[in-house]
Order: sequence, then structure tokens, then C-alpha cells
Amino acid sequence: MTQQVVPSAKRFARETPIGRKRRARKMAKVLAETHPDAHCELDFTTPLELAVATILSAQTTDVRVNQVTPTLFKRYVTAADYAAADRAEMEELLRPTGFFRAKTDSLIKLGHALLDKHDGVLPGKLDELVALPGIGRKTANVILGNAFGVPGLTVDTHFRRLTNRFGWVLEEDPVKIEFLVADLIEKRDWTMLSHRVIFHGRRVCHARKPACGACTLAAMCPSYGTGPTEPAAAAKLLKGPRARELAVAAGVDPELVPAAAVAAPEEP
Repeated sequence: MTQQVVPSAKRFARETPIGRKRRARKMAKVLAETHPDAHCELDFTTPLELAVATILSAQTTDVRVNQVTPTLFKRYVTAADYAAADRAEMEELLRPTGFFRAKTDSLIKLGHALLDKHDGVLPGKLDELVALPGIGRKTANVILGNAFGVPGLTVDTHFRRLTNRFGWVLEEDPVKIEFLVADLIEKRDWTMLSHRVIFHGRRVCHARKPACGACTLAAMCPSYGTGPTEPAAAAKLLKGPRARELAVAAGVDPELVPAAAVAAPEEP
């Protein structure tokens, strides 16, 4: 049975701050139900490995990074290994990730900084992380949330796009978005919310044409109608291994989801 939801942006025009917070938390709950498989998609076993992988993920996909890091992590295990790296050798390893010269520079400098300031150990505090080469606030929050268990919001392109579409924020600056969303969502949920929003952005709420008619958030979203609302058209836009399950969750016939959508790469 398909959804019969036709929300209008006008419904949210006079929304109070407390109303927005309640709606945001309801949407966060639905996202948790919609994407139970949400997780950090970078492969790592130590905080340093996650820091390196996150630095490498700039301007490329997590899939591509995960193809490169097994060899990289065998060759470079400690901060001292990165500090002493042969530049040409590391550049060749990182070439598939793009911007490999700049990334090599960041990793070598990171190794030196960790040795000079932290006895070779990656710190677990935001202010110390952002002071390190190659690590900005977004990267620091990824590290804190996934390697140290410290709640953090990762404001990437998906998170910025979706929180604006959801009407949680009207802002493009990542730091401002982080603080605004932090005021809406309970701290304990920050890290997983980031993963769930990113999964939703990759699989459902695409940049150019979101699958509005096959979205579990349709009834609460002021941007409903940005993409096709007809279930048959929307279902074709779902992507990823759970595309048919996402259709079912939205009340849409899973048979409308083509096999190609299940096998299609998700939006980077």
C-alpha cells in the first residue's frame, strides 16, 4: 500500500523552535528505523587508521579509500612510519584516491606532528585533533565518534543538503550547521545520526532528484516534492543493497524497484 501524503512547505512556515526540535527528533527516530545498517563505511582498526582513511576520503569515495588502505596500513603502522615515509612511494600508493601529492604531504606532516606533540599517539580531544595537519572539524568528529566513542556530528555534503531540506537549518556553513543540529538532537545520538543522514542522502534523498515518493520521511519533510512523488517514478531512484527494503518501509511496492537500482553504486 503506497503512502498518500501530500505535505506542503506552508505547513512548516510557522513552526516554532520547539516544534522544529520535536519534528527533528521524530525524523531522527524514523531514520534509525529506515537505516538500521548505517555505520562508518571506512575500514579501520585503530584511531590512527581512521584518521588516515578520513583524510584520504576527501574528493573520493569510501569504496576507493578502502581499496587502498589495506596495503597502506600494512606498510605504515605508527606515526613514526608516516613521518619517515618515502614521499614517492606513498604518492604511488595513494594515487588512486586523487590529490595524492597533497594527501601524502598531509600524512607525512601528521606523523611528524604526532611525534612532536603527542608522543606518537593520536589524541582524543577535538581541540587537539583540529590542530593536526590534514584534520579539520569534520574529520575530527568522524574520529571522535567512531574511534573514541565521543558523540560528534559529521557535516559532509549529504548532511548539509539534507538538514537544509528537512528544514532543520537554513544554513550552508558546516560549523553553524553542526551547532544548530546539536541543539535539536540529543548528544548521545549525534554520531549515529550522522551515519543515518549520510546513508539517506546516498540511497534516497539524492542531490539532483530525491526519491520523495518512496521516502519514509515524506510526511515530515518541507521539501517533499523536490523529486518525483509518484511511487513508481520514485522507487526507480532508490539505490543500494537495501533499495527494496527502503521501498517497503515507505509503503511502496518493492517490485517497482528495478534490479539495477539494488546493484547501482550509491551516491558518493
